[in-house]
Amino acid sequence: MDTSYPREERPASKRGSPPAPRDHLVWAIFNTLYMNFCCLGFVALAFAVKARDRKVAGDVEAARHFSSKARCYNALATAGSVVLPLLLGALIVTGVIHLSKLAQESVGFFTYQFSGSDDEDT
Repeated sequence: MDTSYPREERPASKRGSPPAPRDHLVWAIFNTLYMNFCCLGFVALAFAVKARDRKVAGDVEAARHFSSKARCYNALATAGSVVLPLLLGALIVTGVIHLSKLAQESVGFFTYQFSGSDDEDT
């Protein structure tokens, strides 16, 4: 007799059945609220809801299919939300560096002093 406390009740599962697929709903909600590129978070949210509905209905294969699509769109949305601002920042930094070098060269050009005298005229 098991007298350990607290008791954890685990549902009996068949050994051969695969686990239920994840629906990635929380990740999709985060991506939807973050307002990412091309509304990929909203598409991921739609597939995550479909995956949850199919899982509740008991259709594991359809739930697995929609879960896979939700994971793919969530990954794309997260990558776009991280990569695009980093790329934009890198472009701004390189543009500022280029403009500062250009400004230094133009200051050197406009402050050029003509040396020599009017001896060439005689």
